[in-house]
Amino acid sequence: MSINFEISATSGRARRGKLTTPHGTINSPFFMTVGTLAAVKGLTPQMLRDCGAEIVLANTYHLALRPGDELVKQFGGVSKFMGWHGPMLTDSGGFQVYSLADINKITDEGVKFRSHIDGSELFLTPEKSVQIQQNLGADMFMAFDECPPGDSDYDTVAKSIERTARWAKRSKDAWTNRENQSLFGIIQGGTFDELRRRSAESIIELDFPGNAIGGVSVGEAPEEIDRIVEYTTKLMPQEKPRYLMGVGRPQDILRAVGHGVDMFDCVMPTRHARHAEAFTMDGKVKLRNLKQRESDAPIEEGCDCYACRTVSRGYLRHLFIAGEMLGPIYAAIHNVRFYLRLLEKARIAIEEDRYESFATEAINRMEVPN
Repeated sequence: MSINFEISATSGRARRGKLTTPHGTINSPFFMTVGTLAAVKGLTPQMLRDCGAEIVLANTYHLALRPGDELVKQFGGVSKFMGWHGPMLTDSGGFQVYSLADINKITDEGVKFRSHIDGSELFLTPEKSVQIQQNLGADMFMAFDECPPGDSDYDTVAKSIERTARWAKRSKDAWTNRENQSLFGIIQGGTFDELRRRSAESIIELDFPGNAIGGVSVGEAPEEIDRIVEYTTKLMPQEKPRYLMGVGRPQDILRAVGHGVDMFDCVMPTRHARHAEAFTMDGKVKLRNLKQRESDAPIEEGCDCYACRTVSRGYLRHLFIAGEMLGPIYAAIHNVRFYLRLLEKARIAIEEDRYESFATEAINRMEVPN
């Protein structure tokens, strides 16, 4: 096993720890910035480091299509290819089974995709997904799974967890680079407790180095996400890292940390930045709004990011109105730093055994319209 996970403090069910990988150590709980195509939109690796990032996520499906995993392997893996040189996680392509449902066909063998780029065919199986991810060279990578939509009925989800279990076993059998890369299993089950339990049992039995909760944030209300996460984490091993895939609202992350989740990822920080929205402890700030025109305030008072130390809301509004690419870059710097600072604060609160009060206060602040 190429990772080592140690828990150093707890506060309720929240856990503070460290995850050591071949490319470095990550403090947990942590947030992974998403670099789908081996690039975090608008930010260089140095900008990410300056924000405090310790790990980046990349995407199997997209990199397999362009530039191709064999080419990435020639460059020494995705981390070296993009100049990050730090810990990296890749997803399996399983989420694209859900998000690209209109251009794929699912069978027990795998998923046949039509490329969104040129219409060419890609047949992704558990074995192929593992081969691609091993070529990409990530420290941690994911078993191939089926992610049904959040409104799927019981019978549909029941069939999907059986397929996910079979694909997990095939993924593990195909995993050969066990000294340098760690494979995570994914628990599915939709909104149904019994199916979550059954999926957890089948995945945990395979004894992966880490486990993930998949199939949330695919159409459910925040209250349902919280309920599913609370229920599922109780079924997961204490000694292994727990990863909640794709859940990105800061409030939902804080609630999940309280349930014992260690790892998170989402495109929200950079996607919202491109739409002139900045996250703060007092809710989102819309940087295009007219009220920002004459504001000389930073995006968020007390934030230590480069954007908040350098420019005003008024200037940022000007950049967005003028269509300057610098606007989204500044906003992305702030948003990524906001997420990372939030989890830095969470780790301190866990160490000081006051996580529940910290999270409650932070969530209440963020949910008041700004």
